[in-house]
Amino acid sequence: MKDEKEIKTVVEALLFALEGPLTLDDFARAIEGVENRQIRRAVEELKGEYAGSKHSFTIRRIAGGYQLVTLPQFAEYIKKLKDTTKKTSLSKAALETLAIIAYRQPAIKAQIEEIRGVASDSVVRSLLEKKLIRIVGRKKVLGRPLMYGTTARFLDYFGLASIKELPKLEDFELPEG
Repeated sequence: MKDEKEIKTVVEALLFALEGPLTLDDFARAIEGVENRQIRRAVEELKGEYAGSKHSFTIRRIAGGYQLVTLPQFAEYIKKLKDTTKKTSLSKAALETLAIIAYRQPAIKAQIEEIRGVASDSVVRSLLEKKLIRIVGRKKVLGRPLMYGTTARFLDYFGLASIKELPKLEDFELPEG
């Protein structure tokens, strides 16, 4: 069994080397014989060390895992150099459809089309290809339409730990008309 310092060092290396959020199971696969509580403790100690020594980054819980993220005050510098074309951009139609699915999940295409007022086949197909939504089953009604829900990649894309972090609908101002 590894000592606490070694576990913390390995956790840090994994966070730096791998892209996207890492779950406790991911860490456990990499560090055999280590318990989840030891990994959690290592993550919390690292977060404290980063905050105490004024690093430009921290560890954040995102999409059910942990990820190194840059602190918001450094965003303007990063934007100047970052190639923004690498992150998939989403059309207005895709964002509308994602919002409907996120807030209504599980949602069927008929609900999406009723709210948007237009056919949504290609938008849903595109979101499935980008792995931002997934099929979660079939609704038990005539025709048994597919039901859609969001994915961990959706949470990662928007920097959310869980779907519960979505803004409340009542916080939005609706346009008149």
